[in-house]
Amino acid sequence: MGEVDPAFIQALEHRPKLSTIEAQGIPVIDLSIFDSNESSNLSSIQPLKAGVEGRQRVNLVEEIGEACKNWGFFQVINHGVPLETREKFESAARKFFAQSTEEKRKVRRDEVNPQGYYDTELTKNVRDWKEVFDLTVKNPAVIPASYQPGDREVRESVNRWPEYPPEFREAFEEYATEMEKLSHKLLGLISLSLGLPENRLSGFFNDHISFIRLNHYPPCPIPHQALGVGRHKDGGALTVLAQDEVGGLEVKRKTDEEWVRVKPTPDAYIVNVGDIVQVWSNEKYESVEHRVTVNSERERFSIPFFFNPDHHVMVEPLEELTTEQNPPKYRAYNWGKFFATRRRSNFKKLDVENIQISHFKI
Repeated sequence: MGEVDPAFIQALEHRPKLSTIEAQGIPVIDLSIFDSNESSNLSSIQPLKAGVEGRQRVNLVEEIGEACKNWGFFQVINHGVPLETREKFESAARKFFAQSTEEKRKVRRDEVNPQGYYDTELTKNVRDWKEVFDLTVKNPAVIPASYQPGDREVRESVNRWPEYPPEFREAFEEYATEMEKLSHKLLGLISLSLGLPENRLSGFFNDHISFIRLNHYPPCPIPHQALGVGRHKDGGALTVLAQDEVGGLEVKRKTDEEWVRVKPTPDAYIVNVGDIVQVWSNEKYESVEHRVTVNSERERFSIPFFFNPDHHVMVEPLEELTTEQNPPKYRAYNWGKFFATRRRSNFKKLDVENIQISHFKI
């Protein structure tokens, strides 16, 4: 991460201090009922006849549903992702970010290919105190070439692989495979919690345009005024986050709109539903605002996995979840175009507000 303009530091000093509640409210859900090497096999649950194991699975689905409804966030433990796979990739990420800015910028992103490295100097966006490396899970990934409606041209987005560390690509690919497995497992649970078949949503993810982001937050001289990531909601379906022991993630609590810090749980993943699940569920579940604070003394690392559908998917409330009494609350929109427009705003200042699902609200 390059040198930051002193004027930015001065501006931060005049911002109001961030207010956060230290609380342990985010649900922690145990997924050990699953065999990590097999399908969840939840679709045949019969609560009254399935015995102890069946009741445990029903309870798990209910826990997921309550967490999605009340928080939009939860943590999962005993999730089946091998610790050594996570540690291998985290180690490779730390080695990459420890290099000089010049070396890291050899794999920097651009408007044509948004995969790669960037920092606040490259984006001229010093509101977020971090540096980032983005990689798609499917390589190449097929995304719309244009955000313009009616333009059906697509292009391939290709990952940029750093020369150092040499184990980076292998570590990424192993980790991405595990994240896909976990995300499909979570998607099935969420589907069941909505009263739908376990595989109801899986068909939207055959050629998904999911990506992994490596975040490095250097120590910040004014941590109470700056943010690692400003308040936002995630536009995709699910986000599955690995964060280190430093922490910094804060969630806006739905009951009183106070910011609540999520204390790191060793080896856990933090999961939140995104805008797409909000639309699919016709607002039974809501995407929730969150942000990341920084630390004055310690650097912080996190690795979010953004689980996104295929680019051609039309996102709209699911027919099974709408009735005359509960009609659709959103018009259909194309996920790929939505995604392309969001990515475009990273490089150009748009004349209009960045696209939001509220623009499709009926």
